[in-house]
Amino acid sequence: MLIAAMIWGSAFVAQRLSLDAIGPFMFTGLRFLLGALVVLTMIVCVRRSALAELTRREPGGARELLGAGALLGIVLAVSISLQQIGLQYTKVANAGFISSLYVVIVPLLGVLFRHRTNLGTWLGAVLAAVGMYFLSVDEHFSMLYGDWYQLAGALVIAVQMMLVGRFAARHDTLMLALVQFVICGLVCLVVGLAVEPVSVAMIARAAPTIAYGGALSVGIAYTIQVVAQKYAAPSHAAVIFSMEGVFAAFAGWLVLGETLTARALFGCALMLAGLIVCQVLPGWRRSRERLPHAL
Repeated sequence: MLIAAMIWGSAFVAQRLSLDAIGPFMFTGLRFLLGALVVLTMIVCVRRSALAELTRREPGGARELLGAGALLGIVLAVSISLQQIGLQYTKVANAGFISSLYVVIVPLLGVLFRHRTNLGTWLGAVLAAVGMYFLSVDEHFSMLYGDWYQLAGALVIAVQMMLVGRFAARHDTLMLALVQFVICGLVCLVVGLAVEPVSVAMIARAAPTIAYGGALSVGIAYTIQVVAQKYAAPSHAAVIFSMEGVFAAFAGWLVLGETLTARALFGCALMLAGLIVCQVLPGWRRSRERLPHAL
């Protein structure tokens, strides 16, 4: 999951650069269809048996798979489109961190669905949220226009993470990812063709960013998300995935020359602390609980 967060964070740079050549919906549609092609290649080459789920008629078969994947794809299309549009009006670092606000939203949604959330996850979420505040809100308590788009996207992506956690346990993860990416790509592509100018020359100029955003960010990282969440609680996964904000800030500085103030760096440090607390505290408490029995 940390590898996925690293890829997502660096992909914010590709998403920003793509805006110089192509519209946000067209970019999102093409990169998710490319990501679907990568996942399909994985299935054919590594786990061809997963295709059998399309012919199953019992519960958990093709109809449920397509329904779950379609729902995930539509929700993902909304969240990524908000994120991509907002990148036109904010910094890469801000976009990365505010998008990671699902680290707080997911545990709150988990309470509504009666999921158990341990103290380490809550403490990690609070540290991460405070860190995002120091990065995104300046000393005059103002936010950039694009930050509101990122905030709306964070709310929707939190819903998507909860749904992934639910459906990943019922279906083959690669097939679920494939259906999700195809639906997301087609939805955004149709919207892009309807409202954005498009030409072969524009697509050619955006090809490097589409390749990075599609093959790595979608094909690899989003597939990692679906596979990993089969074995992790949504609230725990959210804290780890929120590290994409740190990687986005670093990538924006390295590639685009965006500067980070001392206030922003302090926010990054708090985000990192939140990740460590989330990972270490639950295991430390379990070790303490087992200690008397060992003695």
